[in-house]
Amino acid sequence: MSNIAGKAYAMNVITPSSPRITWTNRLLFMAARGLPRNLLGLLGLSIIHFARWVIIRPKDWPDLGQGKQNLKNDYVLFCSNFNGTWDQYIDAFSDGIPKGLNLFWYSATKYPQSIPITDFKRYITYNQINTDFYYNATPGSAQRDVKAGLRVYDAVLELAEAHKTQTPEEFAKTYRTAMFKIQHSLGEPGLGPVASLDTERADINRGAYRSDDSYGA
Repeated sequence: MSNIAGKAYAMNVITPSSPRITWTNRLLFMAARGLPRNLLGLLGLSIIHFARWVIIRPKDWPDLGQGKQNLKNDYVLFCSNFNGTWDQYIDAFSDGIPKGLNLFWYSATKYPQSIPITDFKRYITYNQINTDFYYNATPGSAQRDVKAGLRVYDAVLELAEAHKTQTPEEFAKTYRTAMFKIQHSLGEPGLGPVASLDTERADINRGAYRSDDSYGA
């Protein structure tokens, strides 16, 4: 299935931008890196693995044998990996940093703003490119699963050190305390096929939007 690898979904969105105003987005990206507090709304979104915006100029497109491209626009490439369904991700992004999204896509052609979300979802759908080849090092684990595994790993290392110096009675107490602390991290993560099927059905339903040429260029 395109875009899906285990529990994770890969999103690639490429939107045209007029070279006359793309420079404003470069300044906005610089400001975002210098003032990360503006992105604090994303810190609580544990479904997100990674998100990045990149500006591609016509001269930056690689020549893979197709010859020199004659492009009139710059392009903003948005790449992200996340857990859950497409709709959950877009909803979370729009709720978390609506103003940030408007800034990051400020120069994008026909960008409708992140709120109301229906138009924003249509815009993303129209400009999204399927990810047919997607490597995921931990396909059965979401971000929370990986963090849970790291907590267990750290606890085991601490227990190993404690075992070297403590009496059996002391270690038994240390062990019980550690298990109580990490008990919520000991579950089996498994795979999440239901979310993937939901995403597939949602993608099919959204396919009708692609026949509407009111977005993108």
